[in-house]
Amino acid sequence: MDVCVAGLGAMGSMAAWELARRGARVVGIDPNPPPHALGSSHGGSRMIREAYFEAPFYVPMIRRAYDRWAELERASGERLLLMTGGLMVGPPEGALVAGARASAEAHDLPFEMLDAGEVRTRFPAMLVPDGSVGLLEPRLGVLRPERAVAAALRLAHEAGATLRLGDALVGWGTGSDGVTVATTGGTLRADALVLAVGPWAAGLLPPGLVRLEVARQVQAWFAPARPDLLTLPRFLPFIWEWAPERYLYGFPDEGAGAKMAIHREGEPTTPDAVDRTVRPADLAAIREPLRRVLPAADGGVLEASVCLYTNAPDGHFVIDRLPGEERIILASPCSGHGFKFASALGEALADLAMGREPALDLAPFRLARPRAGGAAAPGP
Repeated sequence: MDVCVAGLGAMGSMAAWELARRGARVVGIDPNPPPHALGSSHGGSRMIREAYFEAPFYVPMIRRAYDRWAELERASGERLLLMTGGLMVGPPEGALVAGARASAEAHDLPFEMLDAGEVRTRFPAMLVPDGSVGLLEPRLGVLRPERAVAAALRLAHEAGATLRLGDALVGWGTGSDGVTVATTGGTLRADALVLAVGPWAAGLLPPGLVRLEVARQVQAWFAPARPDLLTLPRFLPFIWEWAPERYLYGFPDEGAGAKMAIHREGEPTTPDAVDRTVRPADLAAIREPLRRVLPAADGGVLEASVCLYTNAPDGHFVIDRLPGEERIILASPCSGHGFKFASALGEALADLAMGREPALDLAPFRLARPRAGGAAAPGP
């Protein structure tokens, strides 16, 4: 079977590896040699968490993702996942803590509830106000995105995949004999096409199929004002609902500063027009909650960069065959929280491309789904 995978970031690299290891003839294309910093699969760290506050239906998928990340580590010899534990912090009735607790209880996941005083005692950098709580999740961890993408692509290549880097998708056509894929480097013929193009999807998909918005997001690494408080195990990866449905998230200092970012408040843009210069206002927006709740991290900025979220209206993923073009598989706008699932979704995308029914339940992510707006406020 011949499969073209367009886009070789998180989803595309994992799909290419899975397809190639199954014996499919894979051609992967990407205009920018991955791993690169132009899309959504960079920044040195991504959070993986099991008590998923966005919705309990993500939990079976994340469980499979843990297994598949471990398999990628074994196959590649790379260390890609650091298990640290982590905290969800905020009002007990807020979307973050209440949602994480609902998922944990629905799936019998381990967790520990801490009152504000207990959080301050165990994690003294976190100035949790009275009335807020912490949900401590022992199975939360940190993924290495660039290293993971590179490992998956190396394994895909070793399994026989052809990787055409510097080659961009232009369009496609379908017929009785398969899919004709037009690229800047020529035309390909395939039995199926996996569209894993992230923020570039909005400019390639048929009009009216799905409403997507690309958002510019800034992440920054701060020199800790109190370095002794910002390293493991005294400080854990966290998400903090510092105002109703407003989220600060961050990671411990591993030698390059403590990474901090605001979730889902980025300005609309496109991948071609995005301003990749980090502005003073971008950093000020991160410092606002940082100074309120985590002043120990509010030091000088060591590095900052721009990444892109490709958001669906309800904040969930979109993973489906295109209507009337069953050989074309849309591999998700991930709405800013998809990287952790890429190992499992690569497997599901390979199933779809090969005409199989995925073991994972993808019904919540179909193009035609019941939610109009959704209650999710997905996080990192």
